[in-house]
Amino acid sequence: MSGNKFEFKTEVRQLLDLMIHSLYSHKEIFLRELISNASDAIDKARYESLTDQSLLEGAGEWRIRIAPDSKAGTLTVSDNGIGMTREGVIEALGTIAHSGTKEFMAALQNKELKDNPELIGQFGVGFYSAFMVADKVTVISKQAGQKDAPAVKWESSADGTFTVDDVEKVSQGTDVIVHLKEDERHFLEPYEIKNIVRKYSDYIEHPVVMPVEKKSDLKGPDGEQVATTEDEVLNSRKAIWLRDRAGITAEEYNDFYRHISHESGDPVKVIHYRAEGTSEFTALLYIPSKAPLGILNKDFNIGPALYVKRVQIMDHCEDLIPPYLRFVSGVVDSSDLPLNISREMLQSNRQIEVIRKNITKKILDTLAEMKRDEYEKYVEFFGVFGRVLKEGLHYDYSRKEQIADLILFSSTGTEPGKFTTLQAYLDGMKPGQNEIYYITGSKREEILNSPYIEKFRDQNYEVLIMTDEIDDLLLSGLHEYKGKKIKSALKGDVSLDQAEDAERKDSGQKFEGLLAAVRERLKNDVKDVRLSGRLLESACCLVMEEGGMDPGMEKILKAMGQELPVNKRILEINASHPVFEAVQAVLEKGGKEQAGEYIDMLYNEALLLEGSKPKDPAAFARSLSRLILENTKQHVS
Repeated sequence: MSGNKFEFKTEVRQLLDLMIHSLYSHKEIFLRELISNASDAIDKARYESLTDQSLLEGAGEWRIRIAPDSKAGTLTVSDNGIGMTREGVIEALGTIAHSGTKEFMAALQNKELKDNPELIGQFGVGFYSAFMVADKVTVISKQAGQKDAPAVKWESSADGTFTVDDVEKVSQGTDVIVHLKEDERHFLEPYEIKNIVRKYSDYIEHPVVMPVEKKSDLKGPDGEQVATTEDEVLNSRKAIWLRDRAGITAEEYNDFYRHISHESGDPVKVIHYRAEGTSEFTALLYIPSKAPLGILNKDFNIGPALYVKRVQIMDHCEDLIPPYLRFVSGVVDSSDLPLNISREMLQSNRQIEVIRKNITKKILDTLAEMKRDEYEKYVEFFGVFGRVLKEGLHYDYSRKEQIADLILFSSTGTEPGKFTTLQAYLDGMKPGQNEIYYITGSKREEILNSPYIEKFRDQNYEVLIMTDEIDDLLLSGLHEYKGKKIKSALKGDVSLDQAEDAERKDSGQKFEGLLAAVRERLKNDVKDVRLSGRLLESACCLVMEEGGMDPGMEKILKAMGQELPVNKRILEINASHPVFEAVQAVLEKGGKEQAGEYIDMLYNEALLLEGSKPKDPAAFARSLSRLILENTKQHVS
């Protein structure tokens, strides 16, 4: 220490380097931090003035003033708050991560005072973010209630030292003068300052003002119009989420939604509530009517904006909402949420999880109410966001049944454009039915004609129709609903009628030779061959084992370049179909080669029915042409 020059108490070179290059992702954050500190200083003065009226003398109306000076290259942020003494400046600004605010809150807690002011700063490092854009920062401060005492001037170029001197200052409060680097002077542009304030500090309780030139009716000596300078308030100061719901109109809610979402329409639902208890916060959330652009992309921004005491900390806080509710937008404002040193990354702690669980439950409850009370509106919502909501069946095990209750299904028992639910499916199940059946495919019309549900249609078993690529994965994850197993009509064995099962067993003995011949012929292509319990009109089909991957999902993953293990199907044949009587007759007459060709054709037919191409398209085409020709000759002769 030499004269009025001091060294920082910490390894300031390393810490300031971190602050300047690593701590914040956007340089504009510095202005948010300085405004936040200024608001904090006003709150302290206002609170302490409850017991010391001298702090109000000469203070005037509480405000934060931003003054750009393009000639000097400086941006000044001023407040008329509590101010600092010489010792306070050295202590607060001479040590990184020293926080007067944090100490102040601790002091209030020790006094067991209930009406704590809403203080913003908690870590005392926001001030140093100014060095991201400045080559020098000057602070001039005068403590409230000390009108006869000199003010103090603190100055540093982030070189490991700072200077402290006494100066004259008439009014209480603090001026932070940021000497901008040459390439950062765009922060002096009024429109840029306005944009930053509106983005981060629009809902600060105190007015944030800036001097602007305005035309007047005054004339100069030569008759020219004279411009005057007036302070313009930059922030709205209207934190709609902190207002009483009873005093907010639908139009105000919709206006704010359009402001934060940049959408032109109105939301389908507004969720506005305050949570109290172990974690206090206010949430204003919106369920949109249209899907945001890119909602299915990996880089889609998830989560509501996070505010702490009206100060925006993050545009999108993904820690506050599960990905399957990513269509929800809005604001969450916490009064006691712990933040890490940059305010941009939330600490992994219990409070975050409490807020997340609370918000998730509230959204799901709201959707359930809309489904019950406003069904047509819910159908429209589900048509837009059902695919996203269904992801919760796979990713949120603890709530999967609650999410399942929100899913709408098309089925073999519904008309086009109409839907059922899992509960409605249970209510309509046949006596003795223990499984909920579903089938996946690309289009409802194709699925209704699928051979895989022939026996289901005949026995009047309802089958849920799923047309999204991820449906099989999601329903496989759900596994069961209210004690009833969920089963794909494309997988495993199907048993719908005990009498038919006995008949199938008898047919197995009758076609034992044929089954053995098919197994031998297709031993490299299929895992097994068996008689089918699902076919009625079609000759054969390929099915996966229970728990196997759906063919549609398999194609998607292969198209994405993923290597998958060989997944052989099971070939099911319809014992009642005349084609197998014919093939068996050929075998019994010694026509092994001809029977083998027929078996290959039937296998290729099964591939076509599942949506795959024939194993050997050229050979399949030749066999088909030959059969047509032979059949034509027989008819001609």
